[in-house]
Amino acid sequence: MENSDSQKKEEGSQKRSPFDLIMNQIRRKKSFAERPQRSSVSRFFRSAENSETRGKGIPETKESEEKPEDKENIGPVTEDAGLADTEVCSVVGWGRVKQFIQKLGKKPDSRSLSLCNCGLTATDVVELATMLPFLTLLEDLDLSWNDLIGGALKALTFHLQHVNRLKTLKLSNCRLTAEDITALGQAFEYIPLLEELDLSWNSYIGGHLSCLTEGLQPECRLKTLRLVDCGVTADDAKSLGEALVLLPSLEVLDLSVNKHLASGLQDFAPALRHTSRLQVLRLHMCGLKQDSIQILGGALQHLPDLKMLDLSCNKEAGGGFKEGAAQIATLKGLQSLDLHLCCLTDEDMLALTQVIPLLSDLKELDLSSNKKTGVTVQHLFSRLRFLPKLKSLLINNCNLTGDSYRTLVEAVSQLFELEVLSLSWNKCVGGNLKSLLDPLVQTSSLQVLKLSSCNLTGDDLVDLASVSKSGELAHLRQLDLTYNDTVEDAGWAHFFQETMGLKELTELDISLRPSTRRDASPWIDSLQGFLIRLPAISEFGLHRWVLTNQQRECLESFNNSHKRSVHFDYYHSTHRAGQGPLEQDS
Repeated sequence: MENSDSQKKEEGSQKRSPFDLIMNQIRRKKSFAERPQRSSVSRFFRSAENSETRGKGIPETKESEEKPEDKENIGPVTEDAGLADTEVCSVVGWGRVKQFIQKLGKKPDSRSLSLCNCGLTATDVVELATMLPFLTLLEDLDLSWNDLIGGALKALTFHLQHVNRLKTLKLSNCRLTAEDITALGQAFEYIPLLEELDLSWNSYIGGHLSCLTEGLQPECRLKTLRLVDCGVTADDAKSLGEALVLLPSLEVLDLSVNKHLASGLQDFAPALRHTSRLQVLRLHMCGLKQDSIQILGGALQHLPDLKMLDLSCNKEAGGGFKEGAAQIATLKGLQSLDLHLCCLTDEDMLALTQVIPLLSDLKELDLSSNKKTGVTVQHLFSRLRFLPKLKSLLINNCNLTGDSYRTLVEAVSQLFELEVLSLSWNKCVGGNLKSLLDPLVQTSSLQVLKLSSCNLTGDDLVDLASVSKSGELAHLRQLDLTYNDTVEDAGWAHFFQETMGLKELTELDISLRPSTRRDASPWIDSLQGFLIRLPAISEFGLHRWVLTNQQRECLESFNNSHKRSVHFDYYHSTHRAGQGPLEQDS
C-alpha cells in the first residue's frame, strides 16, 4: 500500500501542466535560436583549433550548460540533437585526420595539407580519401614526390566533392598514370575554385593529356599550370591549345623539359591569344628550333601582361631570333628574359641588340653559354644604359673578348640597381678585375658576384680586398671565386688577411677544380681572423683544398669558441700525416 502511494506521488511529480510544457519548448527554441548558426563541420573545426588550449577536441555546446531539470523535458529527437550527433561524428573524423597526419610527421591544418615526400603508398591514398569529408575547409593539398601513389588517384578524386574550396593541388613526381589523369579530369567539376595545378615530373601522362583537358569546365579559374617533364607529345600540345580557350585566367604556364613540344607548337602557340592575362611562360628545354621562334613570336603580341619569358636550353633555336626577335619588343612589361644556352649566332645577337634595350622594365637578363656571341655582344652592352631597372645580369661562359669586357665595364657604371652580376668562365676577366670593381662600387647595391673560372690572379684578389675595406661592397651576400687555380698562395693569404667590410656576406666559395689538390697551409692561419670579420657568413666552400685533421679541428672549434654556425664544406680535402705529396694542376 505504501509502495503504491509512493509510486503515485512520483508519477504526480513527473507530470507537467500544458502551460509548463509549452514554456519549456519556448525556452529551448529561444536557446537554440540565440546560438551562432554555424554548420556542424565549421563548429568542429573551431573546436579543433582551440584544442591546444583546452586540451580537448570536442566542441563546447550549450547543452552541457543546461540544468538537469531541463533535460528531463527533452522528448523525441530534435533538430538540435541531430546537429549534436553530426558534430560528434565530425570530431571523431578530425581525430582520425590528426592521427594520420601526425603519423607522417606533419602538423594538422584544416586549410592546408602538405604531405610532400612522405613516402605515401596507395593504401595511404585510400585512407586519406575517406578523411576528405572532414576537411571541408581545405584549400591547399600537396602530395608531390610520393612516387608510390601512381595508379591510386581515382580513390582520391572521387572524394574531392567534399573539398570544393580547394585552390591548390600539387601532384608532381607521383608516377601518375593515364587512368589517374582521366580521373582527375573527371573531378574538375567538384573543385571549381582550383587556381593552381602542378603535375610536373610525371612522364607517364605524356600522350594522354586530352584525358585531363576534356574535363576542364567553362568557368575554370585556373591561374597556374605546371607540366614540367611530362612527356608532352605533339597531340598533347594540340589538346592543350584547344583547352586554352577555357583558361582565360591563366597567369603562369610552365611546359619546360618537354622535348617534343616543338613538333606541336604550330597548333599550340596560336591559342595563346586566349590567355591575355599570362604573366609567366616557361619553355625551357622544349626542343624549339629556328622556325619555332618565329611561330612563337606571332603569339607574343597577344600577351601584353607577360613579365617572364624563358626560352633557355633550346640549342637548335640559334639563328631563329634573326627573324623572331622583333615580336619580343611588343612585351613592354617584360621583366625577365632567359636565353641561356640557345646557341645564339652573331645575327641573333644583332637582332636582340635592337630589341632588348626597348624593354625598359627588364630586371633580369640571362645570355649565358652562348659562346658564339663573344664579339657581337658588345653592341648590346653599349645599350644597357637603356635598362635602368636591371637587377640581374648573367653573362657566364660567353667567350667575351677584351673589347666586349671593356664595353661591359662602361655599362655597369650606369646600372645603379644591379644586384647580381655573373661573369664566370670568361677568361678575359683575369688580370683585369680592378677595372670592373671601380664602377661596381658606385652601384652600392650588389649582392651576388660570381667569378668562377675567370683566371683570376693574385693582384685581382689584392684589388678585391682593397675595395672591401672601403665598405662599398657592404651589401654583398654571395661571392663565388671557385676554380681560380691561377691564384698563387700569396694571393689567397693576402685576401684573407686584408678583406674586411663584408658584413652581410653569407656565402663564400673558393673550391678548386676537380683535378686539383692544393695545400691550404700557406693561408689557413689567416682564416680565423677573416671569419671573425664576417659576422654573417654561414657557408664556406673549400673543396679540394687539403687540410690536416688538426687544421679541420681548429676550424670546427671556431664555431664553438665564437658561438657561430659556419658550415665548412671540405669535399676531398683530407690529408693525413704520412701521405705522399699533393697533386697539382699542370
